[in-house]
Amino acid sequence: MSTQDIPLQRQDTDGSAATSRTLRQRLLKRMLSNAKAGQLSIRWPDGNCWQHAGTRPGPNAELYLNNNRAVTRLALGGDIGFAESFMEGDWDSPDLYQLLAFGVANLEPLDSVFTAKLVNAFWNRVQHALRANTLKGSRRNIAFHYDLGNEFYGHWLDQTMTYSAALFMEPNNDFAAAQLAKYQRLADAVGVQEGSRVLEIGCGWGGFVETAIQDYGSTVVGLTLSAEQRKFAIDRLHAAGCSSQADIRLQDYRDVSGLFDAVVSIEMFEALGEENRSIYFDKLRSVLRPGGKAGIQVITINEDRYEAYRDRPDFIQKYIFPGGRLPSPERFEKAATAASFAIGDRFFFGDSYAKTLRRWHKQFETQWPVIKKLGFDDRFHRMWRYYLAYCEAGFRGGAINVAQYTLIRS
Repeated sequence: MSTQDIPLQRQDTDGSAATSRTLRQRLLKRMLSNAKAGQLSIRWPDGNCWQHAGTRPGPNAELYLNNNRAVTRLALGGDIGFAESFMEGDWDSPDLYQLLAFGVANLEPLDSVFTAKLVNAFWNRVQHALRANTLKGSRRNIAFHYDLGNEFYGHWLDQTMTYSAALFMEPNNDFAAAQLAKYQRLADAVGVQEGSRVLEIGCGWGGFVETAIQDYGSTVVGLTLSAEQRKFAIDRLHAAGCSSQADIRLQDYRDVSGLFDAVVSIEMFEALGEENRSIYFDKLRSVLRPGGKAGIQVITINEDRYEAYRDRPDFIQKYIFPGGRLPSPERFEKAATAASFAIGDRFFFGDSYAKTLRRWHKQFETQWPVIKKLGFDDRFHRMWRYYLAYCEAGFRGGAINVAQYTLIRS
């Protein structure tokens, strides 16, 4: 591993500026000293460049510093500081995904660097705790993300209006077909059939509800905490001619009652917060008929990183999904079996999520001129670019995964 200075491209006329740059270069070199996968080219605000080269193959990334605040924010604020620095325009990259993939490839050696310390870490933990998913907090947290507007999401999601991992059975699958494949796999896993009474916790814009009714002949109760989503789902099901078999409710899962043949929940579990997982599984057990099945699609984080992740809220928890926390597969399964569920099946497909995110990101960028007219500013644009690239890097690099679990009520 080596960090090499490329010859200066211009003479410095200000000695203090040169000294400041030298100090920041030394700081950044120290941060990168144990990063051994791939290489990183850095261009400083004055045009001078240098390159860090690892000893193992990995992503070839570029970082363009627009001012000197980025290094300071990284040193003081860790991964959240780095993300905020991008949102404020302190740095850019010609390939944001490659840069974040470099970080994932060197996750362990960079962990101490991309970890907010002392006051910053404490403040982020306090903010995360204040966003806990109580009944009131859950509505607030869901509205924070999903009530950005149906028009906003409609510009860059696929035609099924699905905001979760598609299942690409073939490399060049149509996006909408891959989303339907995901719905159908879950419906098949829990045994949805004609006449089944199904509960979906977190029904989004109604994609699974429509599939379960039209393709399987079931009746579905769908729960959401987003008024925007509920309105869209009701209109969608009415247009599809199947609204009589659907009941879309603005209701917290903790308040639902009755008995169902099957329960489905797609990427909602992550929003619960760790403190509510046992409550969630107890509710599933109370509403499922004996022998009934639950199909849960959930994003997971590796167990060996869980404790550090739990102690230090990250960019996603602060800016995208407040109050949420990914489980590890081990902790998800432990919580499920503690509620007397048997694990019938587990199916991981993180590579499909990476493809999903790449398509979302491309469409988001294509549609940004239109989205911007809805009232969103450049900081919002950069936040979402970072979010989509950050998640893709996580799935491709194996730091996170997504699974469909089939749980059987004893």
